[in-house]
Amino acid sequence: MAAKLERQPSSATTGFFQAYPVIPPAYTSQTQQASAQSGNAGSDDTVLTDILKLYLPNPLPTALDKSLHDFARTCLDPGTLRLMVDCEISHPTLHSLNTFGEANTINPLRTSEGWRGLKDIQTKNGIVARGYDGCSEAGKYNLRIHQFALAHLWSPSCASVSCPAAMSDGAAILLSKHLALSSNPSTPGQDPKVLRGVLQAVYNRLVSFGPDYAWTSGQWMTERPGGSDVSRTETLARLASTEELSAEKVTFGKEDADGVGMPLGPYLIDGFKWFSSATDADMVVLLAQTKKGLSAFYAPMKRAKIMPDSTRVAVMNGVRISRLKNKMGTKGLPTAELEIKGMRGWLIGEEGRGVKGISAILNATRLWTASGAVGSWGRGLAVARAYAKVRKIKGEQVLAENRQHVKWIAGEIVKYRACAHLAFLGVALLGIAESGWEVAAKGTNAGSWMPKDKKEAEALLRVLTPVMKAQCSLWSTLGLRECMESLGGVGYCENVEDGGVMNIARMLRDSAVNSVWEGTTNILAEDFVRVTKGRAGEQAVACLDRLIVRMVGTVVAFFEENAHLVQWRWGALKAWLASTATEKVLYQGREVLQQVQELICSLLLMIQAGNTGDSLDRTIADRWIRSRFGQGRELLHKGSLEVESENDRRIFLGTPTAGTQGMRSKL
Repeated sequence: MAAKLERQPSSATTGFFQAYPVIPPAYTSQTQQASAQSGNAGSDDTVLTDILKLYLPNPLPTALDKSLHDFARTCLDPGTLRLMVDCEISHPTLHSLNTFGEANTINPLRTSEGWRGLKDIQTKNGIVARGYDGCSEAGKYNLRIHQFALAHLWSPSCASVSCPAAMSDGAAILLSKHLALSSNPSTPGQDPKVLRGVLQAVYNRLVSFGPDYAWTSGQWMTERPGGSDVSRTETLARLASTEELSAEKVTFGKEDADGVGMPLGPYLIDGFKWFSSATDADMVVLLAQTKKGLSAFYAPMKRAKIMPDSTRVAVMNGVRISRLKNKMGTKGLPTAELEIKGMRGWLIGEEGRGVKGISAILNATRLWTASGAVGSWGRGLAVARAYAKVRKIKGEQVLAENRQHVKWIAGEIVKYRACAHLAFLGVALLGIAESGWEVAAKGTNAGSWMPKDKKEAEALLRVLTPVMKAQCSLWSTLGLRECMESLGGVGYCENVEDGGVMNIARMLRDSAVNSVWEGTTNILAEDFVRVTKGRAGEQAVACLDRLIVRMVGTVVAFFEENAHLVQWRWGALKAWLASTATEKVLYQGREVLQQVQELICSLLLMIQAGNTGDSLDRTIADRWIRSRFGQGRELLHKGSLEVESENDRRIFLGTPTAGTQGMRSKL
């Protein structure tokens, strides 16, 4: 009888230890991709590269390519990850009173070193600034694609500092619209020349690359009565009287300027905001009721005050933080309830038309939400892929050799790629709406089917943004849950060691807010119905129809059957929208959002496959269409096991990797 193998017990320091997965950067410069394939570190996620080739000049401008390559590595740098972990374990704190019990109006909110450090990295790399003309040295192209590509890379590493970036971007869009006007509406008590100077100075700070100069913006709309229903806003604004302004000068030591010396607005604002993200912002855009209705205002967070000892300090501009929110995720992000009493602000735009004015911010932040959600999902899949390559499951077999596991995550990657293309379609439309087709699309692979008219791009953005925000938010949260499960117990743990790059649990918690803030899925469904069934509904649907017709025309030559299937499905949905009562459409609003998502994603994936001619891209498009249009069950067992599993492997792992060719299904 053969002697039994003697085993030694494991201990805390001996026995098996899992090899640590290596998470590669999410983007590699086009000039280095060839060497990456030869063995140097490169990206294992090609979707961002594919999107850039679709909407930007090819080859990419060198400076743009380099900025993305370098920033992808910054996002995984140990110093960046240390700051991210610090945000997770060092939460914001509120210090309402000073030593002797007097109200602390100077620095009541304290954020972590990690939060402040990540904001500095964000500003230096132009996460907001890259989206604006004059802020890029790489030439004329769709600046928004460059900007949101950076945001895609940044989202999973930034501990939600992208939230104030999104609101700052929205505020910059709003201010730029007013600065572009030859004159602003005349308002009693508000000097238009002074207002213009203030808005220009604020805009310059919002789009700055300098951490010591740049500002971030808050966005205050949510109140206790209405949530997303801003018509029930209880915050009030009125022009201050001469007597009130004189009394303020006594209180603040003859100072009538904000914290950096700019003139304060003539309006006094009072109310209570129930949910304000990025409470450490330098400024805010908010809604308040006036005699003429709901209006939009700009206000700085700080104003100047001369203290008894003659020192000049910046104090809160009529804002008191009532309490910080205790949230499921986004722990480093200071979210608060705010009491506003005597806040000085400027009316922006026409009095009583605030909802229309602030919609520019809302559309931008919804697009940021969709894009950021997809970016975090991409990191989760990168972790799942890296883990599968090293996790031993039977003898020397690794998880990446298990057919069932690879099939599962390959299915998730198809969904991720579809949503990534959907989000960046919105980004591309934003670029055209701002800069025009000649600058933002001409000569690109998408130029032939993207709208050439700015107004049409704006209309499409208005129709599709609710779809993008709703569906990308929902699907990314579900996708991150799958990524968490793919790591087993490790995925369920809050892994803050080793830079926290393995902490999918944190990303899952953070992602849950995406389907809540800036409108829940039901609110977005209502928004979509309002656009497509409202007064301008026919024109909105016609714009979408023209886009789909152009996209179908682009792919019909090499995807004839699927192109006609999508066209038929769109025709049926379009006819149903036209003939069905608004209440019935609203009743099925969530299903309508999903149908539009499925149609647009099908076309985008087919366009991608047509551009590259790659069989893998074609497989991804076929799988998406098969799964979304009801053919999946019928074809489930008809494909060859060897062919299908090889396609799974290519979708999941990309090019052949040593040790993964001989895939087994043994558990």
